Amino acid sequence: MNHFANRQPVSTVIALLSGLLFGTGLILSGMTTPANVLAFLDVAGHWNPALAIVMGTAVAVAAPAFWLVRRRQHTLLGAATALSNRKPVDKTLLAGSAIFGAGWGLSGICPGPGLVIAASGSTGALVFVAGMGIGMLIVARLQRTPVSTDDTLPETEESAEPCG
Repeated sequence: MNHFANRQPVSTVIALLSGLLFGTGLILSGMTTPANVLAFLDVAGHWNPALAIVMGTAVAVAAPAFWLVRRRQHTLLGAATALSNRKPVDKTLLAGSAIFGAGWGLSGICPGPGLVIAASGSTGALVFVAGMGIGMLIVARLQRTPVSTDDTLPETEESAEPCG
């Protein structure tokens, strides 16, 4: 008997509620307003620290949940999980981070708020989400091509130690 199949409706409802809570948090915190994000990135001008407060609050809420899942090795619904903090820094990660940062800095939108804003029908957000989708398709296509295994950066003594 598949116990996970019995939990599927529950996990779907939990995923829906989590998404609604996340979206509501983005709206209430003002993170769906690109001007707020751009003001956070404007450290030399009229800097707005609101995004740092939102991020800090998110870490404070998520950290205990990650600690619990890492300790139990499964979710509250019993699905097995493995949280790894030992992933190599490679060219793909660096390129993706640079592209994400450039897009975030130019538009003031990142994927989560982009989806929330797009749901409102905003043309700019719909273009952003379409571009994000095209980028995901390109990455999926590129990942089908074998990648050299020696594109990882050498691990230093500092990076070998887990944080915290």
